[in-house]
Amino acid sequence: MTLTQLPPTLSVEEASELLGISLRSAYKAAQTGELPTLRLGRRLLVPTPKLLRMLGVDAEVDTIQHADPAS
Repeated sequence: MTLTQLPPTLSVEEASELLGISLRSAYKAAQTGELPTLRLGRRLLVPTPKLLRMLGVDAEVDTIQHADPAS
């Protein structure tokens, strides 16, 4: 899956897999504010754009670079 195929939000579990950290570490990071989250009802979600910015990844640049493999 490329960055452009990621959904607008991720579960904490999906974010932990993407980051390569344990689920427990991801929930701790969410609790301390190190991992950006938003709560919708009982669900705790990670906004993909905020996560990518936190990682220093610009999804728009990735889209442009991967849009045309010939360029």
